[in-house]
Amino acid sequence: MSLEQLNQYISLDALNVTKTDVAEIIILSFIIYQLMIWIKSTRAWTLLKGFAVVLALLAVAAVFHMNTILWIAENFFSLGITAVIIVFQPELRRALEQLGEKNILTSIMPFESSRREEEGISDRTITELVKACFEMGKARTGALIVIEQSVSLQDYERTGIAVDSLVSSQLILNIFEKNTPLHDGAVLMSGNRIRSATCYLPLSDNMNLSKALGTRHRAAVGISEVSDSLTIVVSEETGSVSIAKNGRILRNLTQEQLREQLLKLQIKPEEKRKIKIWKGRNRNENKNLQ
Repeated sequence: MSLEQLNQYISLDALNVTKTDVAEIIILSFIIYQLMIWIKSTRAWTLLKGFAVVLALLAVAAVFHMNTILWIAENFFSLGITAVIIVFQPELRRALEQLGEKNILTSIMPFESSRREEEGISDRTITELVKACFEMGKARTGALIVIEQSVSLQDYERTGIAVDSLVSSQLILNIFEKNTPLHDGAVLMSGNRIRSATCYLPLSDNMNLSKALGTRHRAAVGISEVSDSLTIVVSEETGSVSIAKNGRILRNLTQEQLREQLLKLQIKPEEKRKIKIWKGRNRNENKNLQ
């Protein structure tokens, strides 16, 4: 067989495969791969194994011609799709939120950039937070501080009492002081301001979390599962400082480690330049319209 004949056999034209088909295969492969990773990293993996057991039982019923079981399964199949959506609702919601957090559009057109520029966390705020957290740790004062990012936390903000004040270590210490009206619950921050105190947060139902973690830590993980926020936790029992982000918790941080994590929340210089460029374009467009 000549080289030309071999190329003819393996060419896309001989297989009637177009470039569009190749693109579709690549896209579908990527989606299936990401879907398997998502299933593996959530409780959906356990539910999927249960679903596999049900399919195995149906296969046995088909082999032994158990018509009644097969009839029931066939009639319940349409309801099964709805049931899957209901069972996986928290996971599906989080998956869509993570897709939205990729900020594909905002990297080109920063619609929310003006808000982020005004509310970007400053060095002073970081210093005040670190100082307050470790002072509370020494005094065994429990604390829960949520720092809002691109995903709005207004629904949780409404569950608390409005504060709307600049961040200071003295204010944070005063809020979480035991037996004071605002100490119970979480403090919600946006940029350099404390927006609300005594806020209620959703508890995580992640079974992989350590049993040693109490309600305060589970609330920190819970809010990180439904938003892109960063939450600081000060343990009342041990005085240790931890952070929760993206459904994970980092425990027993030092002052430098906490500062390092908070510095990641600052707006980068190149992002600020994009914001200024976009604002300039908006102003020019407004002048042209006038």
